[in-house]
Amino acid sequence: MNYTFLKRNWIFALLLIPIFSAILALYTNDFIFKAGVAGGGILILFIMYFNKFKQSGDVWMILGAFLFSIAGDWFLSNRHGNTGMFIAGIALFFFAHVGYLTFALMNGRMHWGFTGLILAIFLLIFSLLFYPNIGDKMLLVAVLIYLLISCFSLGAAIGIQASPIVKWFYLFGIALVLFSDTLIAFREFAGYKQLNWLILPTYYLAQISVTLALIVRNRLSAK
Repeated sequence: MNYTFLKRNWIFALLLIPIFSAILALYTNDFIFKAGVAGGGILILFIMYFNKFKQSGDVWMILGAFLFSIAGDWFLSNRHGNTGMFIAGIALFFFAHVGYLTFALMNGRMHWGFTGLILAIFLLIFSLLFYPNIGDKMLLVAVLIYLLISCFSLGAAIGIQASPIVKWFYLFGIALVLFSDTLIAFREFAGYKQLNWLILPTYYLAQISVTLALIVRNRLSAK
């Protein structure tokens, strides 16, 4: 057995924390386990970067994104039809995307061509499917702003300048966040519920993928 390999890469085993939390969240719908997915990512990042935060300021952006995601999850899990709680949850997830976006821009640049394309597609969907079905003006504005930040986050993730494996794990994570959010929007504002079962699995996988991207980056920099 290669003990040197195990010693250098033991941090990967901690991914079992968010993975098991995601599985338990899917089976129990308990908020503790929902929070445990992003919470596990926060724990892993603190362990990896505890002595490196001054040199790795971009990691704070992901920590903030995960914290805002946990808070947003709480509001959405407890809204019980309350529009105000829904808007608050959207606002918190907006700040999570600010974290994802800032991390990407600190490690690359916006890919404007792709961003323009994805914006055009989602604004068309918004205009045709969501806008006619959202009666509350504040909710309408919140959804539109959240749609914009989501597209910019994905466009920035495309423009990350990093090793291919790090870039694609991160990009995959952000794409899954957008995919999961799109399914929520179709459920809430277009009455399309056939793919509801994918909302949470893709959301949890997104957070795990982003965490994995930073683990791999840390391991590559340690070589």
